[in-house]
Amino acid sequence: MERYYVLEPGTYLRKQGDHLVVWRQNEPVGQIPLEGLEQLVLVGASLSGAVVHELVRRRVETVLLSPWGHFRGRIVVDEHKHVARRKAQYLRFSDPKEAVRIARLLVETKLKNAARFLSRRAGEYGVEKLREASAQILGLARMAAWEEDLELVRGLEGRGAHLYFGVFSDLIRVPGFTFSGRTKRPPLDPVNALLSFTYTLLINEVLTAVKIVGLDPYLGTLHAEDYGRPSLACDLVEEWRVHLGDRLVLGLINRRVVSPDDFVQRAVTAADGVDEEDLRAHRPVEMKPRIARAYVDAYERWMNTPIQCPFAGTMTTYRGIIRDQARRFLRFLMGEAPAYEPFPWRRL
Repeated sequence: MERYYVLEPGTYLRKQGDHLVVWRQNEPVGQIPLEGLEQLVLVGASLSGAVVHELVRRRVETVLLSPWGHFRGRIVVDEHKHVARRKAQYLRFSDPKEAVRIARLLVETKLKNAARFLSRRAGEYGVEKLREASAQILGLARMAAWEEDLELVRGLEGRGAHLYFGVFSDLIRVPGFTFSGRTKRPPLDPVNALLSFTYTLLINEVLTAVKIVGLDPYLGTLHAEDYGRPSLACDLVEEWRVHLGDRLVLGLINRRVVSPDDFVQRAVTAADGVDEEDLRAHRPVEMKPRIARAYVDAYERWMNTPIQCPFAGTMTTYRGIIRDQARRFLRFLMGEAPAYEPFPWRRL
């Protein structure tokens, strides 16, 4: 898949021949070939009407992110005629027992992944706090496996996340970066900014996979229905957060690929704005353009990492595994498999 990222807010795209030209302050700063383009990710950028028309005509999936990296929406032509698949999804998710069954499996998987990750790093770093948090999170995972109340399942997930991020600073092994807790919308420090942007990209990966198999990305179980939120994608991304999201961010930080100097930090009193330029001025933290591009390159290399699928025994990539798992989830919903089996991360 050919995908391109336009990362700097305040840019806009125009069509010129068989290319999209990226402009900033009335100056062209880059171009994107339309031939072979399948996905375009825009962070705070705008489009001309001709560009929108061309993207729809060529069926290019276009993802719109805010200047903070928060998902806003997408432009896509829905060609799926898999009514039976979505009907099966609606029927399964409308059954309270099935909804809880699916949600608790996702929470149990997420918590076990987090516990396993912390336990492994506790052994590597000799940090007892990580081992203690791992044990507590594992206990929550065991509770989630038997819980019959959806709200309590969500509560266990929230408690696990609180414990996990309570020791996250001990996973950062270089000076300069500080992390005092998870903050979102907007993130308040460089570590949170990297986490938020990475999670947004992962949700986009899962959302694409869900749409490929013909399911409705806006109806989930663990995440309640909310206007404009792709709840199913938010559900299924949970099994990928630690292994694909947190490991990438921590690897870039601990290998000194990124440094605190790669971020612009501001003291702001308001986190809203009237337009994209105003929003940008009110961001407490943002990546500088150079490191933003380097980060996206690192993310793409990470997602294209070769890995053997334990179910099929064939070689694929992390991105391919996400799509394989979406197909496995579909087979479960269609009654072709007795259960959905999360991906077995054995080496974190």
